[in-house]
Amino acid sequence: MSAEPFSPSHRESLRTQYHQVRRLTERLCEPLVPDDYLLQSMPECSPPKWHLAHSTWFFETFVLASFEPGFRPFHPLFSFLFNSYYEAVGERWPRPARGLLSRPASGEVFAYRHDVNKRMAGLLETADEVTWQAITPIVELGINHEQQHQELLLTDLKHAFGLNPLRPVYLAGTSFGEGKGTPLRWTDHPAGVRSIGHAGAGFVFDNESPRHRTFVERFQIASRPVTVEEFLEFIEDGGYDRPELWLADGWTTRQQKGWGAPLYWDSDAAGLRSVFTLRGQQPLNMIEPVCHVSYYEADAFARWAGARLPTEAEWEIAAGAGESPGHFLESGRFHPAPDNGGGQFFGDVWEWTASPYAPYPGYRPASGALGEYNGKFMCNQMVLRGGSCVTPARHVRPTYRNFFPPDARWQFSGFRLAKDGPS
Repeated sequence: MSAEPFSPSHRESLRTQYHQVRRLTERLCEPLVPDDYLLQSMPECSPPKWHLAHSTWFFETFVLASFEPGFRPFHPLFSFLFNSYYEAVGERWPRPARGLLSRPASGEVFAYRHDVNKRMAGLLETADEVTWQAITPIVELGINHEQQHQELLLTDLKHAFGLNPLRPVYLAGTSFGEGKGTPLRWTDHPAGVRSIGHAGAGFVFDNESPRHRTFVERFQIASRPVTVEEFLEFIEDGGYDRPELWLADGWTTRQQKGWGAPLYWDSDAAGLRSVFTLRGQQPLNMIEPVCHVSYYEADAFARWAGARLPTEAEWEIAAGAGESPGHFLESGRFHPAPDNGGGQFFGDVWEWTASPYAPYPGYRPASGALGEYNGKFMCNQMVLRGGSCVTPARHVRPTYRNFFPPDARWQFSGFRLAKDGPS
């Protein structure tokens, strides 16, 4: 993050971006009924109402509280209710109990958003050069933070709807159809020293830097993610029942949780498989990327296939300049689509890598509460790359590092295969 030039054009650009992102979050809530706003299906998920309030809390806490003349909080307890994990900010309501907050009602949460938006608009309009230099990197972080919560709002809502026997439909739609699949190709990459990580202008999260050199051996990587049809072959070959394919912790988790297929897959009495989506129950499309699998399942499949998962360095090298994107949130599909034949690395499904989430050489978290944004989570997580069908398109770039625990399945996560190159 860095301050931007103090100019009318940049002031207008940042204001426009702020309001566009804030409006999109609210548009994502338009299909909801009042009872949906309080849904929390597990401790890792949050109710839609909490996402709306927390993303607003960010701007109130980190921008308005420090830079608005005569600042007064919208509500004296909202800092406690809607803080997520910022220890330096103060105490907070327990994460597993967010679904118990029937009050404030959703109407008051929307009033909170609109009040903060009005005050932010005034600050962005009147800030002098010194204030502008101080607030622009925080506002940019807040905008990107809200885009993360747009994605989480949809993934969390899907998890809650997926547990409901009524199979609620977020947005009605017709069948996605088969599409056109593409055969898997292997692309070869030579051994050598490469540079990964962000360098240059533009917003990035602190965990994407600094750019640094790393040595990679010769490797091959698949041209597309693993498909539903390929994963079905793994299932039908007993992949979920063969401990030799699984990491020890993965096998224990698979047994404890009774996994036998990706999350949201169902079978009827005749054995016909289907999948629950935000657009309703759909027949399995064999050529779509398999989705909602954990790192453990991805790793087991790779071992079964005689391959492995790529490291995040290999993934970033292969992704290159990020050409031929897939489907993102703006498409309105909210479900992964088949590869378009262009070898896309971005959109449709987040892709598990073999890399643990750790700091890059020379990484230092920011000082103060905002330093808690990423650095404190660099333990017991695995890196995913590329974005998904519910990720805002301009939120994704080749260096973006997502991270989740290896047993997480409610995120739109898939994977592609890699191999060691011929010696």
